[in-house]
Amino acid sequence: MLKKTLFFIWIVFAVSCDSKSELEEAIEAIPVSFTISRLDQDFASARPSELPKLKQKYPAFFPEQYPDSIWLQRMQDTLPKQLAAAVKKVFPSASGIEDQLYPLFQHIKYYRPEIEIPNVVTVISDVDYRNKVIATDSLLVIGLDNYLGAEHPFYEGVKQYISKNLAPSQLTPDVASAYAQQWIAKPRQRNFLAQMLYYGKELYLKDLWLPKATNAEKIGYTEAEMQWAQENEEEIWRYFIEEELLYSTDAKLPTRFIVDAPFSKFYLEIDNESPGRIGQFIGWQIVRAYMENNDTSLSELMTLNPEALFRQSKYKPKKQS
Repeated sequence: MLKKTLFFIWIVFAVSCDSKSELEEAIEAIPVSFTISRLDQDFASARPSELPKLKQKYPAFFPEQYPDSIWLQRMQDTLPKQLAAAVKKVFPSASGIEDQLYPLFQHIKYYRPEIEIPNVVTVISDVDYRNKVIATDSLLVIGLDNYLGAEHPFYEGVKQYISKNLAPSQLTPDVASAYAQQWIAKPRQRNFLAQMLYYGKELYLKDLWLPKATNAEKIGYTEAEMQWAQENEEEIWRYFIEEELLYSTDAKLPTRFIVDAPFSKFYLEIDNESPGRIGQFIGWQIVRAYMENNDTSLSELMTLNPEALFRQSKYKPKKQS
C-alpha cells in the first residue's frame, strides 16, 4: 500500500511539473516585438545644438507649449546629469531592461492576446516615485531614476516605506501593475471590500504574469513584512469582520489599509509591526481563493462584482500552527 501511495504521489508531482513546463513553454514561444529608446541617456549626452534632433526623435516629450529655453536650461542643470550618471551605472544598456520586460510582455500577451505590446521610452523623472511607470496603448514610459536601489544616496530624503521599493527588482512588478490596472474594471461600489478586491485582482494577475517573482516582490513588501502578513492573516480577517469593515464606506479606511503607508492602522499595539496596504494583501487572498473554487475566465474576473466574488470565494484564512 505504501509503495502504491508513493507511486501515486510521484505521478501527480510529475504531471503537475510537466503541465507547468508546457504552459511556460507555450508562453516562451510567443513572439513579442518592442523597442527601448533611452531618452535618459540621449538627453544627458546631447549638446544644446542637438536639441532639434532630440525633439524630432521624441516629439511626445517636448510639448510645443514649452519653449526651448526650458530644455536648454535643463541640459545645464547638475541634478539631471547626476541622476543620468547614476542610472547609467544601474542600467548601462537597454538589453538589461529588455531581459526584464520581454518575458513579462509574453505573459501578458498569453493571457490577454488582444493587447498591443508598447514601445518603451526610459526617462529621468527627478525621482517622481508617484509616477514611476506611465503606460498608454502604444507607449510605456519608465522613470529609471526611481529604481537605483533602496539605499541610494538620492533617496535619503524619501521615507523608508517608499524607498524600499525604489529598487531594480520592482521595475517589472510596477509595469505589471500599470497594465493590470488598465484591464481591471473600476469598482462601482465605494465600500472597503470593493477596494480590497480591486487590488486583489491586480495582485492575482501578477501571480500569472510574474511567475518568477516572490510574493513579497509582487506586493512590494520586504520578506519580513510578507511573513508577518501571512502569519497574521486570520487575525487581520477577524478584525475586519468584528469591526464590520467590509461594507463600510468610511473615507479613512483606504488610508488605514489600502494606500501605501509605513504601517496599517488597526489602532492596536500591532500597528508598528504591520506593513502598510494590508487590505490589498487580504483582497489578494480572497481572489486567489475565488479562482481556486470557481471556473472563471480572467476576462470575467476583471469585471466580476465584488460581492459575488467574495461570496463565491469561500475565503477562510488558515490558522497558523
